[in-house]
Amino acid sequence: MRRRHSLAADADSSEVNLTPMLDVVFIMLIFFIVTTSFVKESGVDIERPESSAATSRADAQVLVALTAEGAVWVDGSPVDTHRVGKQVAGMISDDGSVVIQADRRAETGLLIEVMDRLKQAGVEKMAVAASRSGS
Repeated sequence: MRRRHSLAADADSSEVNLTPMLDVVFIMLIFFIVTTSFVKESGVDIERPESSAATSRADAQVLVALTAEGAVWVDGSPVDTHRVGKQVAGMISDDGSVVIQADRRAETGLLIEVMDRLKQAGVEKMAVAASRSGS
């Protein structure tokens, strides 16, 4: 009898406590979530024109993409050209800005029309995206 009791006691004391390991994994998860930088994408592949005077802007609140085929995309979803101003105006705050990513083969008339629609909807801060050339 005594022998059975000691085997049961040994089995209980040999269990591994996983609580500290789970705490460490949870803290690492929080660390990675907090330190991750989220990059906004327009949702379509755009070949931006090059410019030697291009500067980086990280404060873009809304991305508007113009494809070579003449499609307009706002934050990853297609939008009719006539409704782009109202949709973007509803998405930005008072101090928010819009970056227009126009494909190098997109028509200039479409770019001007989108900029006019944004201006009519009350969007004040706009920029056109370009890639920095290697000159």
